[in-house]
Amino acid sequence: MAKSVNKVILLGNVGKDPEIRSTAGGNMVANLTLATSDRQKDAQGNWQDRTEWHNLVAFQRTAEIIRDYVKKGSKLYVEGKIQTRSWDDKESGQKRYRTEIIVNDLSLLSGKEEGGSSSYGQRGGGNTASFDQRPASGDDYASQTEITDDDIPF
Repeated sequence: MAKSVNKVILLGNVGKDPEIRSTAGGNMVANLTLATSDRQKDAQGNWQDRTEWHNLVAFQRTAEIIRDYVKKGSKLYVEGKIQTRSWDDKESGQKRYRTEIIVNDLSLLSGKEEGGSSSYGQRGGGNTASFDQRPASGDDYASQTEITDDDIPF
């Protein structure tokens, strides 16, 4: 079987406050929209902005982070995969489709007053969240260790 890749990287702004809900099993789910913009020249040579809207879905710990820190206008960096769901519309009986980005990694890029700049993610089915837990002070290994020219291998 040939190798395949399903990876999406987006950098944009949240269109409206996220919708947060819980499944019957108690798992938290966040739905939100993200706007990305592209600039192209039209036939007359004028620059035109084109906005694309993306439907995002996040689960468990990432959904909790979104609930606590993301709001309309927040700037996000998102990595995930694209997925299309289908269902039968109850009213019309027609088949409906929705293409979504399943969020695996999320970085909050808005200023501190807008929720801070942090990175969170889900790996392997979204059961865990990872983020930098190092102390904010300068008491890390790099600041305690002095590097000399003898330590550099070239």
